[in-house]
Amino acid sequence: MSPSAIRANRDYYEVLGVARGATELEVKKAFRRLALECHPDQNPDDVAAEERFKALNEAYAVLGDVEQRARYDRFGHAAPGPWPAGFSGSVAEVLEKIFGDLGDVVGKRRVAQPGKDLRYTLRVPFEEAARGATRTIRVSVQRECSSCDGIGSRRGLAGLTRCATCLGVGETRSLAAPEGRPCAACHGRGAQAVDPCPSCAGVGLVRVEREYSVAIPPGTEDGSVRMIAREGEPGRRGGAAGDLHVIVRVGEHALFSRRGYDILCDVPVSFPQATLGAHVDVPTLDGKVRMRVPAGTQSGRLLRLRGKGIARGDASRGDQHVRIMVETPTHPTARQRQLLEELARESGEAVGHPRTKSFLDKVRELFG
Repeated sequence: MSPSAIRANRDYYEVLGVARGATELEVKKAFRRLALECHPDQNPDDVAAEERFKALNEAYAVLGDVEQRARYDRFGHAAPGPWPAGFSGSVAEVLEKIFGDLGDVVGKRRVAQPGKDLRYTLRVPFEEAARGATRTIRVSVQRECSSCDGIGSRRGLAGLTRCATCLGVGETRSLAAPEGRPCAACHGRGAQAVDPCPSCAGVGLVRVEREYSVAIPPGTEDGSVRMIAREGEPGRRGGAAGDLHVIVRVGEHALFSRRGYDILCDVPVSFPQATLGAHVDVPTLDGKVRMRVPAGTQSGRLLRLRGKGIARGDASRGDQHVRIMVETPTHPTARQRQLLEELARESGEAVGHPRTKSFLDKVRELFG
């Protein structure tokens, strides 16, 4: 015999307020109604309610089990053990026990439903992705209603009743969805509020805006995902909350393009600078640096600045490749034109047709 039964020695049928011939469903309904009224979460600091809830719990643990009930009907409290321990827990766990025990119309037990993952697109400038940064985002999420503690009823647990649409299962099935979908009437809870909470309209959830701090590591690539665990939609029936996936989209830069951990940029130089050599200012992620352009540099040549690229995971950095673009004057002055003609004559070139003849000769040699 259980210790509490020895202390109380009350008839379990009397505790639940049902007749000895009550059906299994009548026993469950009686326990559901009384347990919701007496649960300690609904009656804080009420010792009498807590003791009554324990008595209800013990009575239902016996009468709610076919085998245990048969033993009790035959022997009463003198029935040989072991006696079931019943159950306890939070409001959510009690709801799951109460409404879950009412059964599924298709004969399948309800299972915990994990919450859905959420996606948020975070757009960051090229420089922040390269150097690293921390951004604050605001996301609209669903959370338990603080007015009713997520129960959905103005009167707490006592204001809940089994959903008439899904019969407490929390999901409905159809030919279009044989695997089942969350019940639209009770939003997958299995219970509906007789007196709905005005803050959440009986759903138990409200939409709120939350702030999150998102770390952007140095070298973050476009399309990278930063996950914030358990900050997605809340789960149902004890299921874990989903995750929040932050997709990082890196903006384009006016001067730089990325090649892995290296950076490429174009730097224009004048014809005299490319011919004679020069020192020019080159933009980098760290600011301007002075770079030497060797004499005779051709347009399109790549020069390298070591360690001026994207940060790697080992704290090293890629390089910056500088592509020299020789600019041709489009509207030379008379003096400039005179000097260029002198240069052409000095080089033995026909003005207006530099290297044309030798190029055409090579084409004829190759292709006849």
